Amino acid sequence: MNPYALLAAAIASELVATVSLKLSQGFSKPLPSLGVVVGYGVAFALLSLVLEELPIGMVYATWAALGIVGIAAVGVVAFGERLDPAGVAGIACIVLGVVLLNVVSETSAH
Repeated sequence: MNPYALLAAAIASELVATVSLKLSQGFSKPLPSLGVVVGYGVAFALLSLVLEELPIGMVYATWAALGIVGIAAVGVVAFGERLDPAGVAGIACIVLGVVLLNVVSETSAH
């Protein structure tokens, strides 16, 4: 399977797990707590498959950056959290960094 598709699925699973972590209220709610365990389990299983084909530095940078951007977006949309201009600029820098790493840099596997 395409390692980039697996990476996207791993990131999506991590996002579900992280949102579940917030919803679990300190692991006091069973269903969201289960979502944390399953979500992170699936995320790491998929990530291990991705690492068989792609460089670890590029994979982890992409994983972390898109996780940060995704969770920040979920925070704004689902939980009413706010981003100030500095936060937006920071997220833009993260996105630019991932684009540079994956498209321009020779570090990626393209």
